[in-house]
Amino acid sequence: MSDLIRVSDCADAVVTLTLNRPESKNALSIALRDEMSDRLAEIAGDERVKVAIVTGAGDLFSAGFDLKEFQRVGEREFADRIWASSDRFHRTLIEFPLPTIAAVNGPAMAGGCDLAMMCDLRIAAESASFSHPEVAFGTVAYGLLHDLLGGAVARELTLTGRVVESEEARALGLVTRVVPSEELASAARELADRIAARPRSVLLSDKQKIIRRSSNTLRGTLDL
Repeated sequence: MSDLIRVSDCADAVVTLTLNRPESKNALSIALRDEMSDRLAEIAGDERVKVAIVTGAGDLFSAGFDLKEFQRVGEREFADRIWASSDRFHRTLIEFPLPTIAAVNGPAMAGGCDLAMMCDLRIAAESASFSHPEVAFGTVAYGLLHDLLGGAVARELTLTGRVVESEEARALGLVTRVVPSEELASAARELADRIAARPRSVLLSDKQKIIRRSSNTLRGTLDL
């Protein structure tokens, strides 16, 4: 296992996963997505864990999928790897059986925005923003926006790709709280501890209700 995803020790039923490619804006490469999927699968089976926090190293949450890899999408075998990795990554996050919190430490762009939205709750640093710059060349994961914000806002953000700054994200209900950057980790932990005070069996049951009622029944990444 590489160090693309740093996983904290389980402390009082809470685990933190940190995207660890700050030199590449925490881009979601095939290797990083596969490691995230692997680590989440391990955590899901750990009876000690009740809540998982996801955040990014450095001052950017994630710039989204690694565009250098998409330069090879014309290679059939490599393209198959990209989409298989992507489908598994999205399915693992959407169907993760325990509550997840995104501690959004900076810009969350494209697939990085989708990652934050696939978590159950989001707390944002003041420097955070949410955007889908891929509208310039591709499609957006509309279902994630629709599930969280409703059709009117989701359509506007999907069709324009405009940037939503942290305070607007709070007003829209996309994030639970906005805090100074230096307080983000403690704020996320405070929320996680509040959730983790509940029985694990109840959290598992509640999360299944969330999954069942979500509109994001995943057939494949491009169907989101």
